[in-house]
Amino acid sequence: MFDTLSERLGGVFDRLKGRGALREQDVRDAMREVRIALLEADVALPVVRRFIDAVTEKAVGQDVLRSVTPGQQVVKIVHDELVAMLGGEGTADLLLDARPPVIIMMVGLQGSGKTTTTAKLARMIREKRGKKPLMASLDVQRPAAQEQLAVLGRQIDVATLPIVPGQQPVDIARRALEAARMQAFDVLLLDTAGRLHVDDALMAEMQAVAQVASPTEVLLVVDALTGQDAVNVAQSFSGEVPLTGVVLTRMDGDARGGAALSMRHVTGKPIKFAGTGEKLDALEPFNAERVAGRILGMGDVVSLVERAAATIEAEDAEALARKFAAGKFDLDDLRMQLRQMQRMGGLGALAGMLPGMKKAKAAMAPGNVDERLLVRMDAIIGSMTPKERSRPELLNAKRKRRVAAGSGTEVQDINRLLKMHQEMERAMKQIRKMGGLKGLGALLGGGGGLGGLLGGKGGAMGGANPLAGLPGLPGGAGGLPDPGTLPPDLQKLLKK
Repeated sequence: MFDTLSERLGGVFDRLKGRGALREQDVRDAMREVRIALLEADVALPVVRRFIDAVTEKAVGQDVLRSVTPGQQVVKIVHDELVAMLGGEGTADLLLDARPPVIIMMVGLQGSGKTTTTAKLARMIREKRGKKPLMASLDVQRPAAQEQLAVLGRQIDVATLPIVPGQQPVDIARRALEAARMQAFDVLLLDTAGRLHVDDALMAEMQAVAQVASPTEVLLVVDALTGQDAVNVAQSFSGEVPLTGVVLTRMDGDARGGAALSMRHVTGKPIKFAGTGEKLDALEPFNAERVAGRILGMGDVVSLVERAAATIEAEDAEALARKFAAGKFDLDDLRMQLRQMQRMGGLGALAGMLPGMKKAKAAMAPGNVDERLLVRMDAIIGSMTPKERSRPELLNAKRKRRVAAGSGTEVQDINRLLKMHQEMERAMKQIRKMGGLKGLGALLGGGGGLGGLLGGKGGAMGGANPLAGLPGLPGGAGGLPDPGTLPPDLQKLLKK
């Protein structure tokens, strides 16, 4: 979503960081470009003015202009102000510890993804918070809306209120409250009706439901692809119902991102969740600091580790750990890692969370790296016999031709895959010798591992290695940082 804005800001800051000293005029010229970039990203004008004024006031101070690295100091100031604009540090959580049942009321316009978001949130509450949720659809306007929620409930194994034809929203809310109390549900999610636009009938209905249900949380679901109009919708709703937070859907889309950057300032309410895909597990707590890091190309290593922890299979991890301890890494293990990368969102998602994402994506584009690469590599390994997968040295010229024919690839592709496996096997042994995290850099950079997958001489795609030279990776600033210098939440995840 923020790719265009990220590229524009990256160009501005690269010019700043390239100078040994900064004058006040340099900062003001840079801020003029930042203002244009934010306006082009569809950020609301009052938000842009406030942001630029705050950054300029801090950036022209003597501490910055006399700093050894003034350009980097300006980037830090912009990062801190972005975090403040998006809602401050930390994640805005749901109030689920109140006396049950906790009532969560979902509101928004029709087509914003309200029903699907209700199901995603119910799934998250059940699986990650250990609560027992009940969903109820109050949407009697849209055909089959109630049945849609029932189908989603069966998919995620969450109970939904039985449908009574002809019943009106307020009566449904009363029945849902009674069912939640009688059946000891912890959380009740009310999926209200929407309209194609804000009107008096919509607001009156929501206010009547809110009066009956007395919700703990009122979450406004807004489609981020609607751009600046999403901010206008949020402003209208916040004046009529007691909003406690915002959920932005389609944050994985190609919108310019202005809605996300403007929402907190306009409504005064935190963005609590972001929808990142169509699947029912594609809902993430919104973290302002991490989003700001992605916008400025600093990556989001914590989210990357969290995603890995959520998708990794415990049995597979234990089996790989045993092989790793014995110094073994065959093609079956490589295949498991490739599938793991697919579950984590593919090459694009992984590159987007690594520091220097703009450079990585820019380098990936000329090499025509696409998400089918992982599928093709999986097909190559699948065309081998079990003996060949466990002993790759058996693959002579004749066998390689057979594997290429079976997987629909070329012999050169087989050779690249084998070379990548050799590099990863060598990296694994290096990590084992160097004692874990300090040797992990070999797996990410150089000629093997993810670096070998994306590029490098003889890499899976050929051409320049887009990970080489990135900050914090081998070939850049000299490998991964010492574990003690990592953020506290990342240290906790690594210990797990």
